[in-house]
Amino acid sequence: YVVIGEKMASVSEMYDVGWEEMRDKLRKWREENCRNSEQIVDVGEELISEHASKLGDDIWIIYEQVMIAALDCSRDDLALTCLQELEKQFSDSHRVKRLSGMRLEALERYDEANKDYDAILQDDPTNTAARKRKISILKAQGKSAEAIRELNEYLEQFVGDQEAWHELSELYINEHDYGKAAFCLEELMMTNPHNHLYCEQYAEVKYTQGGLENLELSRKYFAQALRLNNRNMRALFGLYMLAGRGTKENKCSMKAVEEMLESMQITMS
Repeated sequence: YVVIGEKMASVSEMYDVGWEEMRDKLRKWREENCRNSEQIVDVGEELISEHASKLGDDIWIIYEQVMIAALDCSRDDLALTCLQELEKQFSDSHRVKRLSGMRLEALERYDEANKDYDAILQDDPTNTAARKRKISILKAQGKSAEAIRELNEYLEQFVGDQEAWHELSELYINEHDYGKAAFCLEELMMTNPHNHLYCEQYAEVKYTQGGLENLELSRKYFAQALRLNNRNMRALFGLYMLAGRGTKENKCSMKAVEEMLESMQITMS
């Protein structure tokens, strides 16, 4: 709800939409994996408070979606409301227990959250979501070395988990261990050769490492990122910085970058 003057305006009044359109909007955001938490809270809170009885079985996935968004927005009141409804319906669900742990994490009650995750893992040792939540707690507590160790152990069992490889690369970057970060990104590029962001991040790591061989690799992968997405401005800036590391005449020269792009047959739109 939004205050307009002295009157409280609902989402449906502001945008002249019915409950079906609000439901469909939430579904679209789920399918597109959007993290627009404030909008989800605005639409979802009104939908579950005013139209829950019309939503059928969709209500349960909406409760979960709205709860996670509420945690992002520090709306523990709304998160708790959603969680209680889910617990009433699915009292023994590992998925709901994980949501309970996530709420405890948001409240920085890490020991209690870990108990929820341990209970899940006791029932199901292969539950990847619970294991990753425990790693997220280590990160939140600033225990990077332990988080790295746990992630490496996790990846020995679940080598195809791309999200975990990316998380591990970021942890290594934070620890300035660029060689290991590069290895993680290489694993990601092998399975995602058309992902321009992985190419760009790998190029940035190689640029940071320095040295002739690494800089040449950096140039190659910044260029590949631009081939895959010519709107990747970080990759373009990376090439600009590399041009600046050439001869004195080339330093900070846009002409040098243009020549580099032309030689690599990259067209900017």
